[in-house]
Amino acid sequence: MKKQVVVLILIAALMAACQPAGPVAQSGGAKTALKVVAAETFLADIAQNVAGDRVKIESLMPIGVDPHGFEPTSTDVAKITDSQVLIVSGAGFEAFLDELLKNAGGTRVVIEAAAGLTQREPKEGEHVDEHEDEHEHEGDPHFWLDPNNVIKYVENIRDGLSKADPEGAATYKANAEVYIAKLKELDRWIADRVKEVPEANRKLVTNHESFGYYADRYGFQIIGTVVPSVSTGSSPSAQLLAALIDHIKSTGAKAIFLETGTNPQLAQQVAREAGVTAVTELYSHSITEAGGAAPTYLEMMKFNTEAMVAALK
Repeated sequence: MKKQVVVLILIAALMAACQPAGPVAQSGGAKTALKVVAAETFLADIAQNVAGDRVKIESLMPIGVDPHGFEPTSTDVAKITDSQVLIVSGAGFEAFLDELLKNAGGTRVVIEAAAGLTQREPKEGEHVDEHEDEHEHEGDPHFWLDPNNVIKYVENIRDGLSKADPEGAATYKANAEVYIAKLKELDRWIADRVKEVPEANRKLVTNHESFGYYADRYGFQIIGTVVPSVSTGSSPSAQLLAALIDHIKSTGAKAIFLETGTNPQLAQQVAREAGVTAVTELYSHSITEAGGAAPTYLEMMKFNTEAMVAALK
């Protein structure tokens, strides 16, 4: 009996010695212990499609938060401190990033999803400003509102995750190919839906400078913005608002579009005085909860398109 006990103990010891010490990256599609954080909810969803079941992507910002006004808390700093990979949209969109990384310390792979894309500059007629030359307009960082730009996001995320987790490279590559096909399908779907809007009605007035890439891709004209900036943090003057109202009337624009997460009062006031509709629920900076109207990036883009087509056709 004693000999049997000793043998069982020896077998258990050998089995324990053969087990890996702590969680490690597995091959194929198996999960890893890699901690990955994406700045925005829509970006986390895009990245999750690349990561698949291998890595869980966590969003830094809660659902519904306006990234332009986001101020990281100590909890957010701790989340970044614990991460091995941080995914950001880039191109200056995350104004809080430098300070956040400084407070978090440590080292990690930072994936700039928009790396390699050229920022859009405002076109003539997009700003209602009598003193246009006195203002310097920043490049537009809202690349993701054209699904074709998101293909570049996917490629950069794929390469960044593969660098951080070489054993998962084949998985990330395969997942990226599947998602890119979905993005191309989304692009075709949006183009088809926009055809329902007469060209004369394809005039966009938005809360701030965010839908430029979308407009360029699908044949819309940006008439003006309530907030003359790529950020929602700026404040327009009464003179600018009066000029915008007159411009909306003269161009025949039918609606003002603004995003959730921003204060709608100013845009609604402009819409009332211009005699147009205010569409207040576009999801451009955040997706929704699973049961909401736009729980994924793909659904977010479809929802926005449906809202625009309904208001303009």
